[in-house]
Amino acid sequence: MKKIAIFAVPMMFSALVVSQAQAGERPPEGSKSLAEIAQIIESKGYTKITEISMDDGVWEVEAYLNNVERELRVNPMTGEVLSDRRDR
Repeated sequence: MKKIAIFAVPMMFSALVVSQAQAGERPPEGSKSLAEIAQIIESKGYTKITEISMDDGVWEVEAYLNNVERELRVNPMTGEVLSDRRDR
């Protein structure tokens, strides 16, 4: 798995810093930008995005919802949350 790490302030998308941890898997052509994906996730109530990585063509996102760490799989074309489970 190749990762692109994202670190954000727990408020709305105000201070997002992107750092590429390794040469990563690229999103599919025509995907929404990382900024758009982060905004969509935050608009759904998730906060404190700690990591975003592209794996098998979908974004894997670690973020918090109600102070509980969650692991999301997100469609890169639409921003739709495909799965949401408690991160272990």
